[in-house]
Amino acid sequence: MSRVDAVRVVMGPDEIAAVTAVLESGRIVGGPEVAAFEQEFAEVVGGRTCVAVNSGTSALHLGLLASGIGPGDEVVVPSFTFAATANSVAMTGATPVFADIGPDTFCLDPASAEKAVTERTRAIMPVHLYGQTAEWDAFEAVAERHGLLLLEDAAQAHGSTYDGRPAGSLGHVAAFSFYATKNMTTGEGGMVVCADEETARKVRLLRNQGMERRYENEIAGLNNRMTDIAGAIGRVQLRSLAAWNDRRREIAARYSAELQGVTVPFVRPGSDHVFHQYTLRVERRDDVLATLQADGIGADVYYPIPNHQLPAYATDDDLPETARAAREVLSLPIHPRLTDDEVQRVIDSVNQAVARG
Repeated sequence: MSRVDAVRVVMGPDEIAAVTAVLESGRIVGGPEVAAFEQEFAEVVGGRTCVAVNSGTSALHLGLLASGIGPGDEVVVPSFTFAATANSVAMTGATPVFADIGPDTFCLDPASAEKAVTERTRAIMPVHLYGQTAEWDAFEAVAERHGLLLLEDAAQAHGSTYDGRPAGSLGHVAAFSFYATKNMTTGEGGMVVCADEETARKVRLLRNQGMERRYENEIAGLNNRMTDIAGAIGRVQLRSLAAWNDRRREIAARYSAELQGVTVPFVRPGSDHVFHQYTLRVERRDDVLATLQADGIGADVYYPIPNHQLPAYATDDDLPETARAAREVLSLPIHPRLTDDEVQRVIDSVNQAVARG
């Protein structure tokens, strides 16, 4: 039988037409598409100012720099996430400090984060992992007690909400990724969402060699601009984001109703989970994964090695829930192009693998 892919990038005639129009215009960089994409994406994040960049990692990096994070500072982050979270902190010259996750949401645990705070801590950066927002009210209380900034890694959370507040509108800055596997894509790209215009202006300077006006470099900056090709793709994709997220939730609901012998994802009441990944817990995870892959099911593990155990960081932190998640999590195919028959194949394969032990 054909393989059930973990991800299928959705690109169609509208994206092709948008790219062709940019190429024919001759304005590949610095044209109107990026500015229009920024304005349209602002509707997803409660009207906050958006600044488009060339990757999700750049969005994290520039958001941190624009918030004043740098050498001598510490930023509390989860270890159970993609390495870009910690890398972006390290690239500012600051130190990522790792804390544990909650057992239900897989997101940074507020109590563990607070224990990690020292006199050098400047910020906490929770990750809205797998498409579910972190426990923001609790983090706001921690930040207020210690005088800290709250920053959002929203790379996987396009369209998710926390008590009616959209991801990207919660912290001082937020960073989204438009990598090819995300809920919407520009091919490669990112967005920095800013709570105030001063921060947004700093991000614009940083992404463009430190200048707003040509040859008037105000600060030392980088070249992290988004191209108009990417912006044009993003504008088309954004029109389908809500429907694609609904389809992800539909598939997730069916998985959660029909899977047996596993711990299905927790969905926080009052929040919209957008299921960038459908991640369950299962005993003998590696055996189950091998069976699924042999059946042609594109399952995978996000993430098998916590950040604090990577060679780049290699700390001796004791993070028991992070360690348990790394042993038990398994992500199933979930994307808007999955057919109902493919969803049934995934369910049958998981249930048979678990039943066989």
